[in-house]
Amino acid sequence: MTIPFAALLAHPGPPLRESPDPDAMALLPYSSGTTGLAKGVMLSHRACLTNVVQMLTSSPVTPADRVLAVAPFFHAVGLIVLAGRALARGATLVTLPRFDVPGFLAAIQDQRITQTVVVPPIVLALAKHPAVDQYDLSSLEWLGCGAAPLSAELQQACAERIGCPVGQGYGMTEATAGIALFPVGTPVVPGSSGPLLPGIRARITDLGTGADLVPGQAGELWVRTPAVMTGYLGNPAASAATIDDDGWLHTGDIARFDAEGNLFLLDRVKELIKVKGFQVAPAELEAILRSHPAVADAAVIPVPDERAGELPKAYVVPARQVTPQELIDYVAARVAPHKRIHQVSFTDAIPTSPSGKTLRRLLIAAEQPRS
Repeated sequence: MTIPFAALLAHPGPPLRESPDPDAMALLPYSSGTTGLAKGVMLSHRACLTNVVQMLTSSPVTPADRVLAVAPFFHAVGLIVLAGRALARGATLVTLPRFDVPGFLAAIQDQRITQTVVVPPIVLALAKHPAVDQYDLSSLEWLGCGAAPLSAELQQACAERIGCPVGQGYGMTEATAGIALFPVGTPVVPGSSGPLLPGIRARITDLGTGADLVPGQAGELWVRTPAVMTGYLGNPAASAATIDDDGWLHTGDIARFDAEGNLFLLDRVKELIKVKGFQVAPAELEAILRSHPAVADAAVIPVPDERAGELPKAYVVPARQVTPQELIDYVAARVAPHKRIHQVSFTDAIPTSPSGKTLRRLLIAAEQPRS
C-alpha cells in the first residue's frame, strides 16, 4: 500500500493504517558503489527503529536541540542518523537544499544549530576555509563525521577551529546506519569512531584465513547487529557473500580496536594498494597529503608497476603553488618506504559520491588506456 504525501498532509488524525509488520521492508537505500555498482539494501521497520534507538544512547537528542541535516535523505546519514534521531525525540530539523560553505555556516549561525553530522570533505572545509572565522558557531555543541575515515590531525584541527568537539562514527547501509559512535559528553579519541553501539558484536579477522585477531591488530571487520539488512534486492549471491551462515556481516573494511574498545577504520579491503606484497591503505596517504598547507584535497589510487605490482599515485587539488616532488618528499618523510607516493597529478576536484565518499574507481578508470 502506498499513501500519497498529499493525503498525509490532509489527514487530520492518527496514522492512516495500522502499524506495519516489523519485519516488512521499510526502506530500500542503495549502497554507495565506491568500489562497484550500487546494490539495493532491504531494511525492515525493526532494523531502522532499532538502529535509531541504538544511536540515541550514544548521541542523544532532546526537543530543545536544533539539528542541521546537510546529508541527503536518500543516504543513511541523512535519513537515519540525522532525521531519524531528531524526529524520534521531537527536535527541530533544519535542512539545506545543497551544500556550500557560506550557506552551511550561515545556517548554523542563524538557526542556532546545536548538532550535526557531516562527511570528511566538509570537515576539511571547516578546518581550512577562510569563511569560517566570519560566522558565530557558538551554538554548536558537537559535530559528528561519518561515511569515510577521518585522520586524527584533521579531526583535531577542525575542533580547534570551530570551538566544539568533533567526533567520528562508523556505519554502513547494510547495518541500517550506525555501528560505532563516539559517546557525546565523553573525551573524543582522535582518529577513532568510538565504541560499538549497544547490541552490536564485532570481530577483527585475518584477511587470508578469517581467524580472529587480538586488539591492536588490523584486519577485516565483521559485525552482528539486530539492525542488519534482510539482504540485497534481487541479488542472493551478493547477500550470501556479505552475511555468512552465522549472521556475521562482512563489512569489507579494514579496522582495529584499541584496548579500550575504540574502533579505528583504516580503509576498504578492495581499495588496498598491493606494493611488493605489502598492503597500503590509500586513506592513510590521503590524510598525510591533506595535512600539507598547499593541499586542499587529495585522493590516492594504485597504478601498475612491473617490479612492485602496484604503486601509489596521488591526485591533488592544490590550495597554492606546489610541485609534485615537494609532495612526494613530504609523504616519504612520514611513511615506510613501501608506502611512498611515486606520482602526483593535479586536478580541480576529487570525485565524490553524494554522500561524500571518495570515488577512487573513477580516477582509476581515467588511468586506463583508451581503445
